Amino acid sequence: MDLPLRGARAATRATRGTVRELVRADRVTHETTGEVRYHNAWATNWPVNAETVGAVARTGRARWKVENEGYNVLKRRGYCLEHNYGHGQQHLAAVLVTLVLLAFLSHTVLGRCDRAYQRVRAELGPRRTFFEDLRALTRYLLFASWEDLLRFMVVGLEIGPP
Repeated sequence: MDLPLRGARAATRATRGTVRELVRADRVTHETTGEVRYHNAWATNWPVNAETVGAVARTGRARWKVENEGYNVLKRRGYCLEHNYGHGQQHLAAVLVTLVLLAFLSHTVLGRCDRAYQRVRAELGPRRTFFEDLRALTRYLLFASWEDLLRFMVVGLEIGPP
């Protein structure tokens, strides 16, 4: 089997041993017109039969969801990952992308674990607003710690005790 993984002429090709099946599993049609509204296909090395096709389709959809939603946040919600970080001579691009990913990871953990961060983010709404407020505050004020900064924001926004 010699299968192009996308439609481009210079597409990466999957060869026998790397792709066992091409699964065309998801198709959603309009109930009255029959028009196809959504379809998807996955290349996999998992064995696919009537018993496993559901699991393969669920795994493909879950992977697509993680990739699509994760990259969407990194590109459009204040992290500016779409910006061209290739301005450096050697390793600047990799360092800048690593810093963006570390910031995203830190904010994800804070969003799950830090009550003050959760309250501030809930009050401010979009992540971009939070970033703009951080930028403005740290431009003019010096905070001894992250906790002091969040405490200042909680008190200033009047969303709870310090």
